[in-house]
Amino acid sequence: MERIGLGGGCHWCTEAVFQALIGVIRVDQGFIAAPAPDDSLSEAVIVSFDPAAIALVDLIGVHLATHSSTSAHALRSRYRSAIYAFDAPQGDRAQAALAAHSGQTGMEFVTRVLTFGHFSPSAPRYRNYYATDPARPFCQTHIDPKLALLRQSHAALFRAGGSSGP
Repeated sequence: MERIGLGGGCHWCTEAVFQALIGVIRVDQGFIAAPAPDDSLSEAVIVSFDPAAIALVDLIGVHLATHSSTSAHALRSRYRSAIYAFDAPQGDRAQAALAAHSGQTGMEFVTRVLTFGHFSPSAPRYRNYYATDPARPFCQTHIDPKLALLRQSHAALFRAGGSSGP
């Protein structure tokens, strides 16, 4: 099992997106900080995955496709577009994947590869937000469209049956 931290948008959305993928074993929702100067907590998830079932480059591709990874909007301190690596070799692989996706799409991403520093989990009532009640208005408005995009753009990575789960 391997872990990677991913942040970019609302962690309720990010959690649901990664729970929907094959090879993802667990998604921990909360806030991640990197070492200074990026040591403020930002909404993010830690994805635990089986690298034999889903590659890091594919996880990063899904991450880039399902949040505003090319926009430097005003809320970036709360919603930092980042890949949090747990060690230097993983950071190198993440940087290479980011560069590969940029080359393939012709897009310039604001997403940065940072060293994982600290994680603070969300309150229990917010964890598995989509999985526990997908009929919530927030889920229908914000999460369902991301899952629909994922089904179209990354169908081979989507869990059979299309449901997300803890």
